[in-house]
Amino acid sequence: MFKPDKKTVLLILLAVAVIGAMFYALYATGMIDLLTNKKRLLEFINTNRAHAATIFIGLQIVQVVAAPLPGEITGFVGGILFGPVWGVVYSTIGLTIGSWLAFMLARLLGRPIVERLVSREIIERYDYVMKHKGLLLAFLMFLIPGFPKDILCYILGLGHMNQRDFLLVSATGRLLGTVLLTMGGTYFRDAKYAALFTVVGVSLLVILLVMIYRNQIERLLRRLAGAMHKGKDQSGPPGQ
Repeated sequence: MFKPDKKTVLLILLAVAVIGAMFYALYATGMIDLLTNKKRLLEFINTNRAHAATIFIGLQIVQVVAAPLPGEITGFVGGILFGPVWGVVYSTIGLTIGSWLAFMLARLLGRPIVERLVSREIIERYDYVMKHKGLLLAFLMFLIPGFPKDILCYILGLGHMNQRDFLLVSATGRLLGTVLLTMGGTYFRDAKYAALFTVVGVSLLVILLVMIYRNQIERLLRRLAGAMHKGKDQSGPPGQ
């Protein structure tokens, strides 16, 4: 039973007020439409070239914290605007900060608040991730295309993983997807359509395979989590 003390209630109210104000500002200023409209997003950043990197990093942060917003758009745009190197660097900075914010919101506010952002069914579906702090398991879930990575940040925040380990697995696990999206945007910008279609084709094939075999993959991850937990139990506490 969730029985917060007065300090926790005040913290929750403050966080809800900040999040509510952020979403209201996004809605009132048209930023939600901006984030989901590739043409408008490009025009907006192009007219603010002097601060393009800062704006882009900010957009990546927002799209993680506001998990339903599509990150594929901003990742692709990063390649168009900044090229393969800086596109990956700026995306990684924004995604890492956004992931950490989502993780800490869940850690500070707890499950009742997270359930307002993520459905209870999804939380229960990945309950085995919260119960263990296996770095390999979390890394694989960030690495495999098709898994809800932004939502995963909130779910992991409800578990036992510490901040350092979370930042390690989220930053490295997201890197493959970030590179693919950035390269796709770069090839599109440079009109290298053969390379673009190759990257897109391979990405779609992997995602399709994950969608087809998603249940099998999740069962494998559950068994991996169970094996890791069993191994820790058998090893016993230090000194034994």
